[in-house]
Amino acid sequence: QVQLVESGGGLVQAGGSLRLSCAASTRTFSRYAMGWFRQAPGKEREFVAAISWSGGSTYYADSVKGRFTISRDNAKNTMYLQMNSLKPEDTAVYYCAGGGPYIENMRNENEYDYWGQGTQVTVSS
Repeated sequence: QVQLVESGGGLVQAGGSLRLSCAASTRTFSRYAMGWFRQAPGKEREFVAAISWSGGSTYYADSVKGRFTISRDNAKNTMYLQMNSLKPEDTAVYYCAGGGPYIENMRNENEYDYWGQGTQVTVSS
C-alpha cells in the first residue's frame, strides 16, 4: 500500500506563488506515474497536472498551463507542483495521486490507484 501526503498549501494573494509537495511512503515511487487534481467547493474534482514515472513527460490542464509546473524527485520519493500567478479560481483542495507505471489517460482520475488526503489552497483577490 502506498501512502501519499501532501503539504505546502495555504492562503496567498492573487498573483502569488505556492509550492505543493507530495511525499510517498514507498521506495518504488519511481515506478508510478503521478498526478495532481483539485476540487473546489461545489464542483467536481478536476485534473491539474501529471508526470510520467521518469519525469520525461508532463501534462497540464489548459487552465494552469504556463503558470503551474509539475516535477518529481525520485531519489526523495517526492512530487512537486510549483504554482505561480495564482488566481482566486485556483482555490481548491489539491490532491496528489499515483498509479501505473503506465497510465493510458493521465487526465482521468479513475486511472490512479493511490490518493493523498489533500491540502487546501486559498487564493484571495
